[in-house]
Amino acid sequence: MSDLNKLTISAARDAMRKGELTSVELTEACLDAVDQSSALNAFVHKTPEYAREQAKAADARRGSDVPSLNGIPLGIKDLFCTKGVPSQAASKILDGFKPEYESTVTSQLFDAGAVMLGKLNMDEFAMGSSNETSTYGNAVNPWRRGNDDSALTPGGSSGGSASAVSADLCLAATGTDTGGSIRQPAAFTGITGIKPTYGRVSRWGIVAFASSLDQAGPMTKDVRDAAIMLQAMSGHDPLDSTSAEIPVPDFEAALTGDIKGKVIGIPKEYRMDGMPEEIEKLWSDGTAMLKDAGAVIKDITLPHTKYALPAYYVIAPAEASSNLARYDGVRFGHRAKLAQGDGITEMYEKTRAEGFGPEVQRRVMVGTYVLSAGFYDAYYNRARKVRALIKRDFETVFADGVDAILTPATPSSAFALGENFDPIQMYMNDVFTVTVNLAGLPGVSVPAGVDKQGLPLGLQLIGKPWEEAELLNVAYSLERAAGFVAKPAAWW
Repeated sequence: MSDLNKLTISAARDAMRKGELTSVELTEACLDAVDQSSALNAFVHKTPEYAREQAKAADARRGSDVPSLNGIPLGIKDLFCTKGVPSQAASKILDGFKPEYESTVTSQLFDAGAVMLGKLNMDEFAMGSSNETSTYGNAVNPWRRGNDDSALTPGGSSGGSASAVSADLCLAATGTDTGGSIRQPAAFTGITGIKPTYGRVSRWGIVAFASSLDQAGPMTKDVRDAAIMLQAMSGHDPLDSTSAEIPVPDFEAALTGDIKGKVIGIPKEYRMDGMPEEIEKLWSDGTAMLKDAGAVIKDITLPHTKYALPAYYVIAPAEASSNLARYDGVRFGHRAKLAQGDGITEMYEKTRAEGFGPEVQRRVMVGTYVLSAGFYDAYYNRARKVRALIKRDFETVFADGVDAILTPATPSSAFALGENFDPIQMYMNDVFTVTVNLAGLPGVSVPAGVDKQGLPLGLQLIGKPWEEAELLNVAYSLERAAGFVAKPAAWW
């Protein structure tokens, strides 16, 4: 078999179970691909020695009853703590930090036999939509606009994960999604990404951004792989107080492709002013595909959608300012050099000024402001009330018989790195995705077409809480109808 790194999880699993392939062979193919991809800057901490060791162990436990992820090479976003391996959240302030513990998600993946190729680039502390805030430098999208050599964003914050999966450096990767950080980069790079229901996947050992919004999920080459990987990542964790004690269904078994009679909601509020014609057409084409597959299309209203972005950019920075207060240079990570006579206050100030990048500083300051004594009710409490209204909008729609909601994933295709300097314009990238985090719902981005420049575009499906199996089945039906098979031409 050639081009082993281009296999999907399901194809590699089946080949290994038949004895046609070993994890060592597959892992070496991926390690070679990683070594040849420095121009993408997707992998920031390589772990070939761990990978080879885990691959040998996976081959030793071969058989038909081993877990589906046994021997599968993955990339791990730098937000997940991995024992003895740098885990910096792409921030200078965590320079040199090597945890003495393993995150629950990576523990579960390794227990399932997965192989770690290394840690992946991301926006600093997951704050960004373009992977331009990383201490490691920009991650680069493997896709190009026609004959234009401009480097494009892979999206953010899980930009390294998206770039690595799209370029076939690994078979899949972990991502995290606080306001769209799995779904937006998945759409920008032509891959599949699912944000599960809040509480489905443990947050323990994942560096926190906004604790009531963060959720980890898989970034994969297709919907079946997303189902396989989500199965391994999910489950109750007593170490995480927000982890739900709910059984994990067999997500792969749910992929029948039969959606006859399923009601798909089309929210009128997502028809934004100035939406590109290509996004509008993609959405209507996707709607037609689901209708042709037997789904019932229903126009719905989510009236508080227009308040989602401002509410999100009050709540997320507020939680970030609280979570990031622990980074002070005392126990771990970067510590600023102090002048004679400097005390602990100066150490805090200098360490944070040096360690946090401009976007993190901006959000910490916004968050501290909205939580301050005179503004708590005017901003933070009001945003929380809006969040409750947004959640109620979705509950009303689902109670009215809607099974899933179809929307665009992003307001555009990938833009050039360095093109978008205005922070407010950058925040607009999350316009279709933040509602899902505010309501704690599952959402999946599926590649469904390309724009006139040849760049991938994604559609988003939003599901009922804890109904990832049903959501993935609708996504599977959409994937089959769209028939997206385009890949970026290798230039890196």
